[in-house]
Amino acid sequence: MKNPLEGMVEKLVFWRGGADVSSANYGSTRSQGSAKPASETTDPEKGDNTREQWSNPIEFLLSCVAMSVGLGNIWRFPFVAYENGGGAFLIPYIVVLIFIGKPLYYMELCLGQFASRGSVKVWELAPAFKGIGYGQAIATWSVVTYYVSLMALTVFYFVASFKSSLPWATCGDWASEDCVDTMANISLKENFHLKSSSDEYFNKEVLQISRFGLDHGIDAPEWRLALCLLASWIVLFVVLVKGVASSGKVAYFTALFPYVVLLILLIRGATLPGAYDGILFFITPQWHKLIELNVWYAAVSQSFFSLSVGFGSITMFASYNGFRHNVYRDSTIISVTDTLTSLLAGFTIFSILGHLAHQLGVPVSEVIKEGGTSLAFISYPDVLARFTWAPQFFAVLFFLMLFTLGVGSASALTGCVITIICDEFPKWNKPVVTLVVSLAGFFLGLFYVTPQGQYILTLVDYYGGGFIIFILAVLEVVAVQWVYGLKRFCMDIEFMLERKTGLYWKICWAGIIPISLIIIFIYTLAVAKPLTHGKYIFGTGAIVFGLLLTVVAIAVVPVCFVVGLYKSKEPTFLSSLKNLFRPSEEWGPQDPSLKAQYLQFIEPYNVTEFRLFLVLVNFGRRFQHRGKTDVDGIDNPMGVHD
Repeated sequence: MKNPLEGMVEKLVFWRGGADVSSANYGSTRSQGSAKPASETTDPEKGDNTREQWSNPIEFLLSCVAMSVGLGNIWRFPFVAYENGGGAFLIPYIVVLIFIGKPLYYMELCLGQFASRGSVKVWELAPAFKGIGYGQAIATWSVVTYYVSLMALTVFYFVASFKSSLPWATCGDWASEDCVDTMANISLKENFHLKSSSDEYFNKEVLQISRFGLDHGIDAPEWRLALCLLASWIVLFVVLVKGVASSGKVAYFTALFPYVVLLILLIRGATLPGAYDGILFFITPQWHKLIELNVWYAAVSQSFFSLSVGFGSITMFASYNGFRHNVYRDSTIISVTDTLTSLLAGFTIFSILGHLAHQLGVPVSEVIKEGGTSLAFISYPDVLARFTWAPQFFAVLFFLMLFTLGVGSASALTGCVITIICDEFPKWNKPVVTLVVSLAGFFLGLFYVTPQGQYILTLVDYYGGGFIIFILAVLEVVAVQWVYGLKRFCMDIEFMLERKTGLYWKICWAGIIPISLIIIFIYTLAVAKPLTHGKYIFGTGAIVFGLLLTVVAIAVVPVCFVVGLYKSKEPTFLSSLKNLFRPSEEWGPQDPSLKAQYLQFIEPYNVTEFRLFLVLVNFGRRFQHRGKTDVDGIDNPMGVHD
């Protein structure tokens, strides 16, 4: 029996990077399995040690932080929190993080690391659901195409910030008669027909947005935004061309630099008049909001998409880990970091918005129009233009930070697509695949830098990014925890990390997550309203296109199932069907020695499963025999047989 000191030492070793809490419980698996470095993973297609891996565990952790902490933390979370109860919103947000976000993140990390496969090949655990990986790839690619176009906007503003005076501070040749300079102390809510110069600069000079939406077709791309888009894709190509060897190094900058800028902006904002009112406005709880279901829906949406679960990128990142890497620790660090970053961004944004309200002499609520691009490219630039000391310096920092955040998330999403292709075709040259994917992303991204680009973005984001991911996430959890089996999955984790899986994880995976996501999905359908962008309501043609995108991504799941049945070499349909819902022979650790240990480790599980199968078969035979006897007795009451 261990004394308390030994238990504390073992837990400390685990959290510092060791894979186990009690290695004595696992025989020789640690000594033989953990010695093989990450770079020696065997690729079953080539038969040699070819799968690249992170050169340093810190690079994996920072890459995950850079992926999860993205543009949404800066321009979406503060507005969502304000709109859904202020400080009270933190309660449902943290609850959702604990019971949905973090468990999903940990599950996807374990899947990728255990199999050393991307988000498609990992479905060797239950081949019937292989289509989930392809559906996630479609959703991921849909998001990437417009996400990089948002990065292009940050490049445009970044370059514009180097001018002697910020171009959105005053009304230029592009402005309408209703435009007023940023420095004019006029409440735009009282003079609703007027537009600030930052508003008109964004819509008329940068986007050159069409007021007719998609009704009159799509115009040519705006050439300056097209060049910014090209520059963004060139940066992504350079980051991804050497796989995790290059993206891991970049993660030191993409993960850490945004915090430096946020702290600088927070210090600057907190010293401005009115900052206290803005922060107080952000954190003041509206307790009555907690009983509204839409607040909890907003919390799930923010946590779900902020952590990037369901897209396959988490599985992809973890697939380049060493088999014994401590992802249990990493999942906790990343989920907590993501939440704290959202709070830091909220304090930073609202301290400066409070200063804007102070200058205008209006309540804070009057300077907040909406979240997303409006907050990033209208409200915040409006404040930056009012800085009396070095506004260009702070503008450069802010938009460089936004671009850096975009690189961290976009490189993860794009890398997921590249990994799927390279896993499927291992003989293809990865730099060439990266180049082709980048070129395809650039040409598709041109649609988003047209005058109708923001309408297309709204359409693709709703149907290609949000709708699909909710459905696929439910299927993912059900396939892993209900079909593959909660017990088997926990045994896989036990073999890999050499630690037991607690009751908290089991309850979340098997019950809370799938049930909650199903309820949320039904609620979304029930309260769905016509899709709009501003005052524009999307027409039938646009909605049909969006639904078609969703249908294609979801239809991949049954199509892959049918293809699997067709390719099966089993003699009967029933045996083919059973095999599709069972792990294939390729499932498991890719290292041969670890694979042998794993098969030995799960043998008791297989024996128990087989015995249960025999019990059911014998029970069925007895029931059938008893039924036959009863029928015989009725047909032959005297017991006489022919």
